[in-house]
Amino acid sequence: MNEATAIQTPEPILADLAALCAAAMPAVEEIEMSARRALRERVTVDGKVSGALMDREQHAAHALSWIATYTESLRQMQAWSVRLAEAGKFGEIEQLILQIGFGEYLAQLTGGIMMSQNEFARLADLGLAAEGLALASDKAVSTLIATGNTDAARHRLVEIMRERAGAPTYGDCGLDEDFEMIRDQFRRFADEKVVPYAHEWHLKDEFIPMPLVQEMGEMGVFGLTVPEEYGGSGLGKTAMCVVSEELSRGYIGVGSLGTRSEIAAELILNGGTQAQKDKWLPAIASAEILPTAVFTEPNTGSDLGSLRTRAVKDGDDWKITGNKTWITHAARADVMTLLARTDPDTSNYSGLSMFLAEKPRGDDANPFPAEGMTGGEIEVLGYRGMKEYELGFDGFVVKGENLLGGAEGQGFKQLMKTFEGARIQTAARAVGVAQCAMEIALKYAEDRKQFGRSIVEFPRVYDKLALMAVEIMVARQLSYHSAREKDEGRRCDLEAGMAKLLGARVAWACADNGVQIHGGNGFALEYPISRVLCDARILNIFEGAAEIQAQVIARRLLDGVN
Repeated sequence: MNEATAIQTPEPILADLAALCAAAMPAVEEIEMSARRALRERVTVDGKVSGALMDREQHAAHALSWIATYTESLRQMQAWSVRLAEAGKFGEIEQLILQIGFGEYLAQLTGGIMMSQNEFARLADLGLAAEGLALASDKAVSTLIATGNTDAARHRLVEIMRERAGAPTYGDCGLDEDFEMIRDQFRRFADEKVVPYAHEWHLKDEFIPMPLVQEMGEMGVFGLTVPEEYGGSGLGKTAMCVVSEELSRGYIGVGSLGTRSEIAAELILNGGTQAQKDKWLPAIASAEILPTAVFTEPNTGSDLGSLRTRAVKDGDDWKITGNKTWITHAARADVMTLLARTDPDTSNYSGLSMFLAEKPRGDDANPFPAEGMTGGEIEVLGYRGMKEYELGFDGFVVKGENLLGGAEGQGFKQLMKTFEGARIQTAARAVGVAQCAMEIALKYAEDRKQFGRSIVEFPRVYDKLALMAVEIMVARQLSYHSAREKDEGRRCDLEAGMAKLLGARVAWACADNGVQIHGGNGFALEYPISRVLCDARILNIFEGAAEIQAQVIARRLLDGVN
């Protein structure tokens, strides 16, 4: 008997996979509920959650957030598999993704979830070590941990990926034909108009060309979720996810061009007067008007309640004075959704108001040709193509009619209504960046020869690629779930937060592993994977840093827990 025949390779796909995954879910959901109760006991005083105790127990709180995010991830992967099975589309690659995903995420739930490179969320952090052992000994859970994420399964998954190189996604996403038609349209656009030029834009730190922005406007990118009566497509957040994915797969800068339009449109739809809707929404949807979001200040970061930029009434108009930072695409923008303090006697959210502050569009020679406004570029590692700025306002005039909704003191409430949509889109952008990293890494691993064969054949290389494909599908299903909840009019801040939290981590992991697969070449600026690494890093910071996101998720998880 030779060595080859002595090795017994197990079947890649588990028997009764769907039943095993379904059987594992009750134990997973019970451990999540136990984690909620355990945290609540630690942070509750007289029946109310204490902010001071939440800060003190931050590690435990964030552990709960990750445990709940993994639980929701498995729930949505299970639901995805059921939908595909009912449609007769649950094929080999989908089964492998489900099997590996369940095996890996269950193992991490029982052993430790990576929150960052050196921080782990463990059940023991919440005093649930014994419950963790009970979870690991559950029959379905232990079977999936032992036999789900195997070398044979990972190897077979990457074999199929190699056969399908260039496919829009590795595995059926579970969307209907209309959404897949949208994906195909924007994938072709990205491949033809973005991918060949993105790396040069990045290396030269150039603006994305305006003709491309205008073409995107003609394709409806900036009015995807704007109702048809205002010149938009009225397609909802699921369509936004698909479009954001594909454009971000080409280049995150292009995928993010629509973010500011999305935020501005949602602010105006939810909080604007009828006159403001009639004036601004058609122009935003057509890209005649390019907005930018002007919220963050140098010393406030995520603490928006501490904003100091002030707006003072001057006749019918307002004069803005203060400083803002990390303002994307500010030079080219025609209108700023600007958050400022209109009540000087407040030091919290209640005194903030939102303005639709018009400004002339700048250019390279004169980026801010507006009286009372100055700006300077912030040089950044990645996420280029739109440029980041610090802005200074000194008596900058905003028309009185451009106070959003015509009411003072509503700014933070108006902004809060956009958080769900912004985080859903950021999750989708993260999926696109991760997909880009995987496709680049797979092609390189196929082409790169070492020791007489393609490096994709080495286990530590195909292991990385297999887990990329699995986690991308997990993050994708979370983003689609949150988008569906939003489209159906249900509160989804929790789901959107989870999708953003996981998606950002997955994007960074895929980019980092993509560089590792490239070896030394991954550290060379000429290789696109170096750009993707820089682009992926920002996703854990903007639209709510991972730590802030985990804190918000934990607070929401405690709602209604006894």
